[in-house]
Amino acid sequence: MHPLMVVVACTLLAGMAMPFGAVLASVERIRPRWLEAEFRHSVMAFGGGALLAAVALVLVPDGMAHLSPGAAALYFCLGGAAFMGLDILLYKMQTSASQLVAMLTDFIPESLALGGAFALGGHNALLLAILMALQNVPEGFNAYRELRGLSSYGRPRIILMFATMALLGPVAGVAGYLWLADYPTLMAAVMLAASGGILYSMFQDIAPQVPLKKHWAPPLGALLGFALGIVGHMLVLSRAV
Repeated sequence: MHPLMVVVACTLLAGMAMPFGAVLASVERIRPRWLEAEFRHSVMAFGGGALLAAVALVLVPDGMAHLSPGAAALYFCLGGAAFMGLDILLYKMQTSASQLVAMLTDFIPESLALGGAFALGGHNALLLAILMALQNVPEGFNAYRELRGLSSYGRPRIILMFATMALLGPVAGVAGYLWLADYPTLMAAVMLAASGGILYSMFQDIAPQVPLKKHWAPPLGALLGFALGIVGHMLVLSRAV
């Protein structure tokens, strides 16, 4: 298969994890009620673990390879500052789509980086695609619950909306493959800016929602998400040797 078609397939599959997460979230009642709460918090923690794995194992290492230490730190911090500015804006607007916007601001830069990584033949490209899909399931889950609770949108409309948004992945991936690969420094900047933004979102939005008194499963969700990243990273390295 042509590498460009691989980019389209990988970004589309990663994007379709968003409506899949919404479908899971549409199961409104899990009995008993304590299990529903623990499951919801565990899903959020799993997404946090997968996001952290993408940052620690793919985005930051690949980004640092093409930048000086000062430039790497600058782009990383700029990404976090940009996400903070967006977070403040959404708060002032009192929107019911803050989780949705956060999901897209992760997904689009990662898709750009994924396209560029495939064009450069990076061995971490497939791992990034897998981690994107893993993180998009819980992000779609959370965004669905937020929209369902704070807006008048019904279940079919939200799921269709998420499925349409998944098409942004191939668009960004193809753009990264065709243009970003010619500018490895720019691609590295995108990776590090996305990393900074993701880390900001984790500590601002995801981590505070994970704790659940007298329940211990949610933190294990984060461990599982990161553990899957470690396994994928090691498998990719073993194939590259």
